[in-house]
Amino acid sequence: MKARYDPKQPTPERPSPCVLEEFVADPRTARHWPTAPRLDLSTSRVGLTDASCWLGWEKELDRQEDGVLLENKNAVIYGGGGSVGGAVARAFAREGAKVFLVGRHLATLDKVADEVTAAGGVAETARVDALDEEAVDEHADAVAEKGGGIDVSFNAISHGDVHGTPLVQMPFEDFAQPIMTAMRAQFLTARAAARHMVKRGSGVIMAITATTARMTIPNVGGTGVTFDAIEGLCRQWACELGPLGIRVVWLQTTGLPEAIDDSGNLFPDYGTGKAMTREEIIDWMQEKTMLNRLTSLAEVGSVAAFMASDQASAMTAVAANITCGSVPTR
Repeated sequence: MKARYDPKQPTPERPSPCVLEEFVADPRTARHWPTAPRLDLSTSRVGLTDASCWLGWEKELDRQEDGVLLENKNAVIYGGGGSVGGAVARAFAREGAKVFLVGRHLATLDKVADEVTAAGGVAETARVDALDEEAVDEHADAVAEKGGGIDVSFNAISHGDVHGTPLVQMPFEDFAQPIMTAMRAQFLTARAAARHMVKRGSGVIMAITATTARMTIPNVGGTGVTFDAIEGLCRQWACELGPLGIRVVWLQTTGLPEAIDDSGNLFPDYGTGKAMTREEIIDWMQEKTMLNRLTSLAEVGSVAAFMASDQASAMTAVAANITCGSVPTR
């Protein structure tokens, strides 16, 4: 919470500008005041000579308390127009990053960018297919040249999963599609960012998976294998990039209610014996958690911002488990 001047409630740490008498101050904070050169830090007795002293101190306190996790960072978000990508973009921008939103559909990207800028953030959009090697490399080069580098790369693209068909009846193409899509996109985007991050000796590459990477659920096609593969690839990148100062992490979530289709279509039974409505599938997923609730998009964004920040500088080759207890970390 920000400190705000209230003349009706002066305190030793928040004096009224109208009270120009001595008060007890914390010498650890006194050095931040505009009048610091006149203060004797050997004592906690401080004298104020005019109202501007307090007002300047309040401004400095606000600046410190408004400290953000990703100030002046350049973050590229692939799939930035989707539910997850948008949540991450808004959180990154709120924490001070300039976000570069990438995807195949400018309309959705621009919508997120408008939300970011309306909230006071900075965002740019570009139509880039994360499966197009040349386009991914060219875009990363352009971002690095314009912004002076790439600090964070987050891949949140969809993979074209096919659910509802048992493996014995599923065409190989349907099974392999999400795996191939994820591996190509994750590899290309991570490599493009890493090539710029190594020049500066720092950076964070991020991905997202879900409980399906750990649970055994029928009729999910290649989804579980896809998430396993993403996590394995992240670990491989981490061991090679760690000595170069680059971290590789991912988020592991539950199903995200806000991102679940609400068109009225039924969902597969996933081993329950009957197709489920949206409400039923949310209840079914919630019952698998310890907290009896599911991860929110706001939580995805906030945790992503933390993992991308220097606050998590000792973390690499690891997931941020935000599954509400549905898959306890071993």
